[in-house]
Amino acid sequence: MPVDSLAIRKESLYLAQLPSLKAIPEVVEHITAQHGRIPFAVASGSRKDSVVGSLTTVGLLNKFDTIISAGDYIHPKPAPDCFLLAAQHLGVAPKDCLVFEDTLLGIQAATTAGMASVMVPFIMHRP
Repeated sequence: MPVDSLAIRKESLYLAQLPSLKAIPEVVEHITAQHGRIPFAVASGSRKDSVVGSLTTVGLLNKFDTIISAGDYIHPKPAPDCFLLAAQHLGVAPKDCLVFEDTLLGIQAATTAGMASVMVPFIMHRP
């Protein structure tokens, strides 16, 4: 199967599941408490429509000052490109950034970028 076709199929499956997406309460609590006091960015390997759809679904889209997504940078995680670009857009030095990540590749990318990071474990809730 061609890579482009697979990526489009994966994206469509994800978008179809958006209505069931749930935010991680502790992350939402942090964002809500600090919104307006510190700048926030999303730096994702997903396409922009997926990121915007996800943030819209969980009611957080208006909390982020910038969104960096696939297509905005060349080298994916574990390269630090997405995080460095997010910091640049925010006007914040990498050393002053804190990254919340759910993958080891993301933690590695944050570390390479010179940023502190917090691993947010992915927990799948089943009915």
